[in-house]
Amino acid sequence: MVKRLISKGLMFGNLIHIESPALVERYRRALQHLTGKTTELEDFHVDLSGYSPEIGAELGDTSYLNHAGVNRQFILLTTEQKTAPLLNAMFSTSRSILRDWIEANEAQLFALTARDAVAGELVNSVYDVSEPKRLLDIRQITVEADTTDGTVANAADLGRKINAFKQEPDAWYDDVLIAEMIDLAKKTGDVIRNPVKLKTSKFTQQNFWTAHFGGCYVFQDVDHPAAIVPEDVKLPMEFTFRFNQRNKIAYFLQLNELVEPIAQARGIDAAAVLKQKMDFIVVAHAAAMGEDLKGATRRDLRALARAHAGELPEEFHGLAALARWAESGGPWPKITADHPAYFYTLRARPHHDADLVNRLLAQLAPKDIRQLFICHKELFYRVYATWTEPKKDYVADFLAREYLADKDAAREALFGHDAPMEEPQMTKEDIIELVGPWGAVRRG
Repeated sequence: MVKRLISKGLMFGNLIHIESPALVERYRRALQHLTGKTTELEDFHVDLSGYSPEIGAELGDTSYLNHAGVNRQFILLTTEQKTAPLLNAMFSTSRSILRDWIEANEAQLFALTARDAVAGELVNSVYDVSEPKRLLDIRQITVEADTTDGTVANAADLGRKINAFKQEPDAWYDDVLIAEMIDLAKKTGDVIRNPVKLKTSKFTQQNFWTAHFGGCYVFQDVDHPAAIVPEDVKLPMEFTFRFNQRNKIAYFLQLNELVEPIAQARGIDAAAVLKQKMDFIVVAHAAAMGEDLKGATRRDLRALARAHAGELPEEFHGLAALARWAESGGPWPKITADHPAYFYTLRARPHHDADLVNRLLAQLAPKDIRQLFICHKELFYRVYATWTEPKKDYVADFLAREYLADKDAAREALFGHDAPMEEPQMTKEDIIELVGPWGAVRRG
């Protein structure tokens, strides 16, 4: 399963290759500083946070920078890491927070990482989420970071001593203060001409998805707050919905004006989007029936749809009625929230949490494998493992051919002007020989 996805560039794409002895040694110091662990590897690949799947395997711990799934730690060796994906994300907000922080401090981080690794943490007041109710305590994330030798802290200390030296009348005679300033200046350089200071950025996290407890969606910063959670999860919120409570979820999304019908959305070819979703449903059914999907074209899928028309699920027929309306007008098909096709007919409205809403819609409409891959990779990889081999082959080929070939155009066609931020993936030209179980990854 993993090799097929990796060979197509659909998994572990755009990781940063660390092979310079200097960078490897900096990583070891930072890893020791953060976790008390080290690595014997001479080269490896890292994601946005500095997590390496090779080192995770070496340590037997895929959470070595994300203990208990909260307060994620990070190791920054180069600002180029901002373009990498974030692996094993436990919160939907983590990648954007870390990327935004790097961009806000890019000049300083570029200078700092020229000499040392920057190690840090996404800090909140919650240190474990052993109970679901603790999720609601995660309201604000603060990014704290420094080099492993404390350059930022030393610079701040030197700045305070310089101010004291300037303001205190007898400072010229304070040999201890002067000696301390000289010692710190040797470590930090000239902080007057070249100030060393990182913005301690604070980010709110009130609307988010988390992988904890089987996957939960929490919406606190909306007019009508609610959570959407698995059956056995209890949260102290007035409104908590299960994934099978389709009518209630639909009402929640409409009440907060979070979604809009694809057929009426601006900036996309609604009929084309709906027909593509129909194709994916045909693929799922045909694969289950043992049909050969190798090299199947859209024409082949139409032939399969005709051959199996009486057996195709209600999702297909509902989308077909809507596609006919989008193409040629006529009566508006009534597709209510309890219809299996309902969530396939929606997309997020343009707003701050559009990515989060599209992730939820992808989970509620999992047969649309393109949207599932773009918006909810964690779930995509999980359900992919359950598919038949013909379906795996078709989906991997389709995504490599129709999506990776021009990701921007594909997202524009699907989502219009509010296309979600996609984690970069490697192209076919980036594929290298398989590296252990992690496979082909892009060299930095």
